[in-house]
Amino acid sequence: MSQPNIIVILCDQLKATASHLYGSPICTTPQLERMAAEGTLFENAYTPHPLCVPARISLWTAQYPHTHGGRRNQTLMPPDATHAFKQWKDLGYKNALLGKNHCFETEEDMALFDVWCEASHHGPSTQPPRGMEWVADPAATTEIYATTVANMVESPRFSYAITDYPDTCYSTGILTEQALQFLSESKAGPFALWLSYPDPHEPYIAPKRYVDMIPEDVPLPPRREGEFDGPEVPERSRVLHQMLGMDDDREQDIRNQMRVYHANVKFIDDSVGRILDALDTHGLRDNTIVVFTSDHGDFAGEHNMTCKGGVFYDCLTRVPLIVSGPGIPKGVRDQSMANLVDIVPTLYHLAGIEIPRSMTGKPLPTITDEPPRTATFSEYGCGGPSFTMADLAEFEEPSGRAALCRSLNWREADGRVKMVSTREWKYVYDPDGGEDELYDLQHDPAELTNVINDPAHRHVIHDLRTQLLAWCVKTEDGSPVPLPSRDH
Repeated sequence: MSQPNIIVILCDQLKATASHLYGSPICTTPQLERMAAEGTLFENAYTPHPLCVPARISLWTAQYPHTHGGRRNQTLMPPDATHAFKQWKDLGYKNALLGKNHCFETEEDMALFDVWCEASHHGPSTQPPRGMEWVADPAATTEIYATTVANMVESPRFSYAITDYPDTCYSTGILTEQALQFLSESKAGPFALWLSYPDPHEPYIAPKRYVDMIPEDVPLPPRREGEFDGPEVPERSRVLHQMLGMDDDREQDIRNQMRVYHANVKFIDDSVGRILDALDTHGLRDNTIVVFTSDHGDFAGEHNMTCKGGVFYDCLTRVPLIVSGPGIPKGVRDQSMANLVDIVPTLYHLAGIEIPRSMTGKPLPTITDEPPRTATFSEYGCGGPSFTMADLAEFEEPSGRAALCRSLNWREADGRVKMVSTREWKYVYDPDGGEDELYDLQHDPAELTNVINDPAHRHVIHDLRTQLLAWCVKTEDGSPVPLPSRDH
């Protein structure tokens, strides 16, 4: 096989369980199912950080945030970082970004991309495209988003809109058309395409035809009365629920918001099918590795909230991950613990590229000869002061999204909380003295009860703390020093 083409389809804020492949009862994704049948699906893939920028830097550097240092949405890719697009460029790849960036900012990094067509949550960027022109009118998309957002159904905690425009008036639609054009022009290869969908991240706007595919009587996720009361509930969780808890919202509005979120997942699914079809049309399928994943998740009704925050429930940390292409086992569902930091080392392994020592991620099992993993990790914050209920009390009521946005920078830097998860247990450690968390994922998959204070689980806590410490030590060195030769 010649040097393989690479396509990484990254969604923004798409939780794993938004697809029937991961248990959704309301949202079937037949094109992702098709991709999984032609490749390997990882059932337990996690983000290294449930926030956009840190997760994206981690993906491309194969490092955790405490290693690469980009631990807030305001700290983008470090200038000296070793990341995939630098190495692909050196190997003669045609690099392309189509969609949301929120990762690279230096002129040197951006110059690595032969094609740059940036778009975000309100349509294409005002920055001129490079390497190819927009195939649809970006101004129309931007104008429609602005008009729609200004007239969205509002609650203090969330908003949504159901609209009826041509597909190219939505970010997912215009980016899919752009990707199809890119593939038609890139048959010579090799190329590395980052197709970065801004959806299903807020603003929650979706075409009516996709919303109509989601039942009106969407079942609400499990809840527990008093879930955010009691001494075992971390203050960061109480703060987030105080801002985003939907106790005072109409159930039909909550259901409609969930329908819009999942409608965008359906839109993305159809788009993936079009990408796969184009690979066949242009004779690219046999030499192209395709990855589908997300940077992190969304509450989407779980814990009676929507959007996201600095907590580690599976709805925010567990992401879909499907890999297909030449040499990938077909129709396999791998159950070991995986992480976004493992994606680039896997692609390198499949392409015969040496993996730099700076990369702490490992090639994924099943599709390489690496053994299965029993645990994976995530983190949040960079040592900043805690944002407390007392701080929130200084904000105007009802707090809702206004307080969420106003406190955003503070909360993103809050503390140094770390998570380790196995298939059976999840442990969250707060080194700043906040309440730790332990969830029994076998008996409480919705993570409604923190059992950290149950003495019967002391041995579990000890084991998970040991794994967490070992991970911290093993991944601390982002810039390893040169090694001596074996002869000296």
